[in-house]
Formats: sequence, structure tokens, C-alpha cells
Amino acid sequence: MSVVLNFIESHEGNQREVMLYFHNLLTAYPTVTASIKYRIPFYDQKTWVCYLSPLKNGKVSLSFIRGYELSNEQGLLESKGRKQVLSVDFEKVDEIPKNTIREVINEALFLDETIPYQPKGKRIQE
Repeated sequence: MSVVLNFIESHEGNQREVMLYFHNLLTAYPTVTASIKYRIPFYDQKTWVCYLSPLKNGKVSLSFIRGYELSNEQGLLESKGRKQVLSVDFEKVDEIPKNTIREVINEALFLDETIPYQPKGKRIQE
């Protein structure tokens, strides 16, 4: 069993089910790989695309690293005061708007594939 699946299995109930749903959805893309970074599951293509974060309130947050670059036409993603990452929280698998989430994931993967990531931090001037 992979390290990511071990992490998911270490959680209980709805959190486990929601994380397993997203893990299976994301790893079904042949270009996506899963790994543990900062003690949570990250999903990469060329660069980090998104991560899953189990929350203390029992929900799971699906967070997109380049969230502000996504269209968010669906109005699903929230900033929660962050400057770059946008996310959406779910408590149960049956709450997940499956087609809408696929659209957001497809857009995030397309962005990662086509537009190079430019970190927003301080630049070193040469």
C-alpha cells in the first residue's frame, strides 16, 4: 500500500471516504502522481496541482495551489484569506458535485501543463 493510501486509511469515517474519493479521482489521470508533503497528500503533474487536508471539523479541504489562476466559473472555490490557494471543503462524498469538481481539476491540470508556474514570492534581482 502506498504512503498516501496509508495516510488516508489512518483517518476514520467520512474523512476517509472523501479523501479516498478524491485520491482515486486524481490518480486516475495518468499524468498525476500522489505523495506526502508537509504531512498531507499532494497531487503533482509538472508542479504541485492540489492537496487534501483533513480538517478538525470533520471535513476535508481540496485545495488548488494555483487557485487564483483558475476561472472558478462554478463559484465553488474559496480563498479563506489566502493569496494564492483556493479550496473547497466537503464533509461527505454525496455532497461532492462530481462533474463540477472534474471541471475544476481538468482546468487545474491544463493550467499546470500549459502555463509555467511563476511563484508570487520576492524575486531576487540580478
